[in-house]
Amino acid sequence: MFKDKVAIVTGGGSGFGRAMSQLYAEKGAKVLVADVTEQQAQETVDLIKKAGGEALFVKTDVSNPADCENLVKQAVQKYGKLDIAFNNAGIGGDTAPIGEYSIDAWNKIIAINLSGVFYGMHYQIPQMLKNGGGVIVNMSSVLGKVGLAGASGYVAAKHGVVGLTQNVALEYGQQGIRANCIGPGWVDTHLTHGMTQQKAADEMMINASPMKRLGKIEEIVDLVLWLSSDRASFCNGAYYPVDGGTLAG
Repeated sequence: MFKDKVAIVTGGGSGFGRAMSQLYAEKGAKVLVADVTEQQAQETVDLIKKAGGEALFVKTDVSNPADCENLVKQAVQKYGKLDIAFNNAGIGGDTAPIGEYSIDAWNKIIAINLSGVFYGMHYQIPQMLKNGGGVIVNMSSVLGKVGLAGASGYVAAKHGVVGLTQNVALEYGQQGIRANCIGPGWVDTHLTHGMTQQKAADEMMINASPMKRLGKIEEIVDLVLWLSSDRASFCNGAYYPVDGGTLAG
């Protein structure tokens, strides 16, 4: 499916990023695994190589524009081009009502979850244009469409990702670049573990979906794979919820 393609995955050291890095490589792509955590990202690269794929770790803090620029440069230097970007890196951030939300916490989550996506695309798009086009999939959330009390930073950032994605479609659709974003509901990942009052959090997450269970990582990345492929060639500027029906309620 992705033979001779070059893909970037941010947040590639764990969760959706690791699973997607492996899936791209399994389908033939050369993958740049980007993460701020070197050990975990290198483990992803090692898993890919052990399975016969090709990958390269590039240490990247997506909140730093220079790191995002370097990531694209590394793709070109190593593999000659860039075809696909999965802008996935993100954090859960603090929780508090807006009047009590820390300014530092706000700046941090916006820098990573929203500005990090903008910085990524800012450098990815010019390189893709040199190829005659490319595909971008951005990680939003079910909270990219609705609010959640106490999570204003995360909600604002993920709403912003939806808007950025739509703008890319409007600005570059005629130049061969497609951009879509996905909106996972509550999924069993490291971000949903270790919460304050974990038992109550688990009950809330499970009850949020009419299916009464958490999603699985593989149920999310299969959609990313499809959106990244030519099979989704007329999909552009869209938000795709993968939430077990949460938004139906």
